[in-house]
Amino acid sequence: MRIRVASAVGRGPTPLAAFDAALRAAGVENYNLIPLSSVIPPGAAIERLRHSSPPSEYGHRLYVVMARHEASRAGDEAWAGLGWTQEDGSGRGLFVEIHGASRAAVENEIEATLESMKRDRPYEYGKNEREIVGARCTGEPLCALVIAAYASEGWDA
Repeated sequence: MRIRVASAVGRGPTPLAAFDAALRAAGVENYNLIPLSSVIPPGAAIERLRHSSPPSEYGHRLYVVMARHEASRAGDEAWAGLGWTQEDGSGRGLFVEIHGASRAAVENEIEATLESMKRDRPYEYGKNEREIVGARCTGEPLCALVIAAYASEGWDA
């Protein structure tokens, strides 16, 4: 199984329109997003790659782990990040999704959360990875988004 991690910043006339713009930039705009908890199944390979949304999958369910943060006031910042760790060999692992108003806060929370989760499980996880994106609002609403796309599924399944 491949899990694609993409990050994007979208802008629009409203926070929801900015979120939609970020979804488009990440390549997942035409799916119904199904949020998952943060467990990476054995055998998974993580790729940092924009998702491809083929027309034949329009309206499909897409299973995701997602972090997003919006800002609407000039000068405010929006940051989103996913952190993950995987066990060598098996590929099983953990995701954490964090958002906030500064890159440093998101980075620190990703590391602290992953270290706590790793400590309380009986597995030998590897190093921590992360993908973080953010921007400063200039007056038009923006959305920072990092999304891990697991798999899509049609409604007839």
